[in-house]
Amino acid sequence: MDQLLAIRAFARVVEAGTFTKAADSLQMPNATITKLIQSLETHLGVKLLQRTTRRVTVTPDGAAYYEKTARVLKELGDIDSSFGTAQAKPHGHLRVDAGSSVASLIVIPALPDFVQRYPDIQLDLGVSDRHVDLISDNVDCVIRGGVLTDMSLVARQIGKAPWVTCATPAYLKKHGTPQHPGELEQGHVLVNYLSARTSRAVSMHFSRGTEKLEIDSRHAIGINESNAHFAAAAAGLGIVQTFSYMARAQLASGELLPILQDWQPAPYPFYVVYPPNRHLSNRLRVFIDWIAERFSAQLAE
Repeated sequence: MDQLLAIRAFARVVEAGTFTKAADSLQMPNATITKLIQSLETHLGVKLLQRTTRRVTVTPDGAAYYEKTARVLKELGDIDSSFGTAQAKPHGHLRVDAGSSVASLIVIPALPDFVQRYPDIQLDLGVSDRHVDLISDNVDCVIRGGVLTDMSLVARQIGKAPWVTCATPAYLKKHGTPQHPGELEQGHVLVNYLSARTSRAVSMHFSRGTEKLEIDSRHAIGINESNAHFAAAAAGLGIVQTFSYMARAQLASGELLPILQDWQPAPYPFYVVYPPNRHLSNRLRVFIDWIAERFSAQLAE
């Protein structure tokens, strides 16, 4: 038995849903596909597929085997694509995950340029503020900010985002403009970002020279998604601390006003993070270079 060919045949049946479609896509006789999978089942000693006259059903063992071997087939494809003509023309499937504000304000507006440069790359973009597991979620890379805790992953810093603390003119007219971070604990309304990992409010940080302050006062409203969190500020619900790239247009128009500008926290680092892999695929390599270029340009505007 050609085990690699049998695994490819099995994977194609799972993905196509029928032996006939799998055979057509692999340009093999239906009987050959059947024989390969039967040999694979005999080799493993488990039933991978339940076949009836109407459909093919993947068994629990088959589903587990498919999940593990799909990664092997993908890595083999990545190795192949790192050689020969594939270097000049990246192609294939790429899965990327990014936080909501990064996706909507930095990645997606720039995607027409990426598609024009690399038309043969199929990009799936997952958008959420939750932290995904690159291995179990089968993601090629993620764009993450803040302190990196998993040292087993490879990280490339792509930029640092300055912060801004701001509110609407109407809010400041009603509550007054604070001159010191400590005043935020005295009658002001805060809209805090809730961590997707812990569901706890993320503290507001302030820094001036060697003096550093962290404000943990009780918030009036907490929101766990970055775009919605910023929308609350624009709606006049209270004071927010967010990335300057999110508020750029509203600050320029006067819809929002910056406060405590002499109390700037350290810029927030962003990274592209991916699993360690000696055979980094060419499509992932060009995406990382591209997003680093785009991030730097966006933060410099």
